[in-house]
Amino acid sequence: MKRKNSRARIGVMGGTFNPIHYGHMVTAEEALSQFNLDSVIFMPSGQPPHKANKEILQAEERYLLTVIATASNPDFEVSRLEIERKGPSYTIDTLRELHKHYGPKTDLFFITGADAVWEILTWKDAENLVELTEFIAATRPGYSLEKFKKLHVLPEDKGIEKGRPKVSIMEIPALAISSTDIRNRVRENRPIRYLVPEGVANYIYKCKFWRDE
Repeated sequence: MKRKNSRARIGVMGGTFNPIHYGHMVTAEEALSQFNLDSVIFMPSGQPPHKANKEILQAEERYLLTVIATASNPDFEVSRLEIERKGPSYTIDTLRELHKHYGPKTDLFFITGADAVWEILTWKDAENLVELTEFIAATRPGYSLEKFKKLHVLPEDKGIEKGRPKVSIMEIPALAISSTDIRNRVRENRPIRYLVPEGVANYIYKCKFWRDE
């Protein structure tokens, strides 16, 4: 049942999605439920600032795969914001644009992996970034949370003072699926069925991604 509140709550799921897989989708769906979000926007990186890897597909290809994967879910959207913006895709720039677009009555929740959250304070304009969003850190059950405690970012640490990220931990069993493993499976002619949506698998095979490197 959808929440009744004057403030909108929108999840933003950043990533390269190279390729998108069921781990991403389960994470987004779980965030919708656990954090009472109105929708989740998948935000494929146009030019990932921390990844210079020939295995990364062109932005338009990753965008298309993400659209294929999410087409049947009315609560999921796919944004071209980072794809169409020139230069490295910094999260601070994206959140500023989203805030400008949605206005002050919308709360943004940035959904990402727990390992990425650990590096938040190294991101561009981190001191401003943490004022624009709350973070949902997705991790697998049993993941060590010790390093989060060192950052004093866990909810019980009341990490809400200025300059400290507001982070909620969300456990997702399906996070054992990884894009790296899927690329390796494609390269080694191993199955990816049930790891990615059927349409995504078909497009990967049709275009022979990661086959001709």
